[in-house]
Amino acid sequence: MTYQFIKVEVEDRITRITINRPEVLNAIHPPTSAEIGRALDEFESDETTWAAILTGAGDKAFSAGNDLKVTASGEIFSELSWKGGFGGITDRHDMVKPIIAAVNGLAVGGGFEMALACDFLIASENATFAFPEPRVGLAAWAGGLHRLPRAIPYKYAMGMILSGKRIDAQEAHRIGLVMEVVPQEKLMDSAMAWASEILQGAPISVRLSKQAASMYCHLPLEEAMHQKPPLWDAFVNSEDIKEGPKAFAEKRKPHWKGK
Repeated sequence: MTYQFIKVEVEDRITRITINRPEVLNAIHPPTSAEIGRALDEFESDETTWAAILTGAGDKAFSAGNDLKVTASGEIFSELSWKGGFGGITDRHDMVKPIIAAVNGLAVGGGFEMALACDFLIASENATFAFPEPRVGLAAWAGGLHRLPRAIPYKYAMGMILSGKRIDAQEAHRIGLVMEVVPQEKLMDSAMAWASEILQGAPISVRLSKQAASMYCHLPLEEAMHQKPPLWDAFVNSEDIKEGPKAFAEKRKPHWKGK
């Protein structure tokens, strides 16, 4: 598929989606949202790819969020439709494949919301995070108001949400928002290494684990432990659930089939 505002690359079962508008700090306008939405649809339906990385072009910004200049222009994109809300990802709750955010600089507003919609974050040393929406009369209504308090301590999240204060990568790591902080030039290597670690597991096991954790994290522990997510039957009847123990007994690497 041809894209104008993003780049999509596939390597070793890993799909890399790059927001490609560095001239506006990878800000998101409706055509960009539509392209990311279509790319994620393609990733989710392609059984040859098992993990994805979302990042931004250049070394200044993952995404500065909503392209306010386009919004202010009043331009209408009535011909566009896509799945997943802002950035094609913030209102996408049915994906079972893992997605890593590789945050290469500024991640504010809707850009921060897009990163939070991924399963976990890796950040470059120059990464910064904020919800500045109240300062321009808006609100982080694409999931940020709900995801951030679930990702870090509630009072800290509220401090960021209400003040619009920006935090750097080191502080984001300290409070558990990002898994790892690396030099800018090593960011993609780190993200690919994490994706490769994910690929060591059986795809059905990874997807079931993501589905169960995301669907039931709000429930009391005892209740959550008795839930069976939608992938349960596929998991217990999969070929890979047999391959794992067999490979362990035979002292070899498993050959996952993804089913």
